[in-house]
Amino acid sequence: MKTINVVAAIIVKDGKILATQRGYGDYKGWWEFPGGKIEEGETPEDALVREIREELAADIRVGELYYTVEHDYPKFHMIMNCYLCEFTGDELGGDDFVLTEHKAAKWLDRYDLDSVKWLPSDIVIIKRLMEGV
Repeated sequence: MKTINVVAAIIVKDGKILATQRGYGDYKGWWEFPGGKIEEGETPEDALVREIREELAADIRVGELYYTVEHDYPKFHMIMNCYLCEFTGDELGGDDFVLTEHKAAKWLDRYDLDSVKWLPSDIVIIKRLMEGV
């Protein structure tokens, strides 16, 4: 089975976490943390900065690695490094980002994280965040 390495941004602002809804692919309509594949020669942190610029037209500060998830989807095995992040610059004071690939976004309190349908690979992260781990 093919393995892909991806990164995800757990973007935190005012105690809330940004969730984005997929607008494409097999899991269209499901919710996820923004991010994507690591390209050859990129560090995970560089890939995350690039992906957020592409997906949200925004800049982030990548913080600590929160958790690494391994999940088997029907067509591939995924290894996802999830980092705690925050917007930088003008975005820091508001919701100044543009959805270029997603169809919706929400800021969720950690107790409301399970109010949307998350991708299967994100469930372990949601449980940890809700428990305050």
